[in-house]
Amino acid sequence: MEAKARVHPDCINASNPYHECVDYCFRKIAEAKARDGAEKLDEDQDDGKVPVERTVHPECMNASNPYHDCSEFCFRRIAERKEKSSVVLEKQHKDDISDSKDASTQIQLSPENGLSFHQQNGDADNHVQNEAEEGFPNLTDRQKKLFELRLKMNEARKANQMAMVAEKKKFEGVSESRGVSKEKWLEDRKKKIGKLLDSNGLDLTKAYMLDTQEAAESKYKKWEKDPAPSGWDVFNQKTLYNAYKKRTKKIEVDMDAYHKAKEADPEFYRDASSLQYGKAPKISEDNIDRMVKELQERDAKRNSFSRRRKFHEEKDIDSINDRNEHFNKKIERAFGKYTLEIKNNLERGTALPD
Repeated sequence: MEAKARVHPDCINASNPYHECVDYCFRKIAEAKARDGAEKLDEDQDDGKVPVERTVHPECMNASNPYHDCSEFCFRRIAERKEKSSVVLEKQHKDDISDSKDASTQIQLSPENGLSFHQQNGDADNHVQNEAEEGFPNLTDRQKKLFELRLKMNEARKANQMAMVAEKKKFEGVSESRGVSKEKWLEDRKKKIGKLLDSNGLDLTKAYMLDTQEAAESKYKKWEKDPAPSGWDVFNQKTLYNAYKKRTKKIEVDMDAYHKAKEADPEFYRDASSLQYGKAPKISEDNIDRMVKELQERDAKRNSFSRRRKFHEEKDIDSINDRNEHFNKKIERAFGKYTLEIKNNLERGTALPD
């Protein structure tokens, strides 16, 4: 009980059971009460009151702020705005005069019903003008005309956009020949072959029975032909030996001349102990000419060699020469799948604006 009597309830340490208030605690409590009372008095005085003495221009953009005082910057901005508005009004007045002169000289009658262009579109213009007057009653005549033109432009833009969207939807179902992937082409081919097999009562394993004689012969030729070496296989021993055999097939061997040369020279096949070892035998001019001719033919064939590339006649021509065609192929490989839809839209004429 004594501890409770020595602790003031407003003390910040009142919850401490071992705390006893001293003069410092009572002084702090009195200061806090005085400070709270002063803040409440200030709030009561500020509620609903507006500063009386203020310098605010009625055309200032911050005039609605009850605590704003216009400075030199505000007055300078107001003066600049007035100058700009006066210049714009003068320009509009001159434009109105020139437009009225042009309109008086360009009014023509319609060949269909004898009415002028303004009379034909009078109802629509009056409707738009009424809307402008109802929505923006403070607009000038020049601004109203501009507002009407903008409304008409928006209507035309919407109609054009709707027409393009409708045209795009119309052509969405059309299949595109360009850009068809290989997987899709294989799926379509399998479906066609499957229908033919079903109609003939055959299994998928007997699809070869649907091939014609020419197609079967071309397949067999491809299977019998050895694949061309590629990469480092060009330089291995087997490939070099095959090339040697291919070259020796064209050599014409005269067995009679061979036997005569063998009989005439006892050391036709010399060994290491022969005194004639290393001596070149006599070679006829015909054999030398034949060797030179074979080497020349080989060089000509090497220079004229070119890898066969397939040519598609139905493909669109989009190049001006061979170099440009090669460049277009590289661009198509890199960016073709990203620009396919844009290209098709441009060719159909259904490209939508951004």
